[in-house]
Amino acid sequence: MTKYYEIIKAPIITEQSMKLIDAENKYTFKVDKKANKIEIKNAIEKIFKVDVIKVNTINVLPKAKKVGKYEGFKPAYKKAIVLLPEGQKIDAFTV
Repeated sequence: MTKYYEIIKAPIITEQSMKLIDAENKYTFKVDKKANKIEIKNAIEKIFKVDVIKVNTINVLPKAKKVGKYEGFKPAYKKAIVLLPEGQKIDAFTV
């Protein structure tokens, strides 16, 4: 069971992701870089006890940041957008 929690790292809660939830019933998660779509689907179904119709993944590249005279990068990560059937929802996203 701990393997599923290693794949799904955190929900992404932004204005845009909340609009996706309301309009299309799509939920956004930060996931492990090595995880594939099938592993992500199985993890979401086991953790949240919902059915998953479709999984889209995006590799988010590192972003340059500058704070005063210091320069660096925000870390890269993998993002998954999960489509659920109508009528099902994930309680982690409700405020």
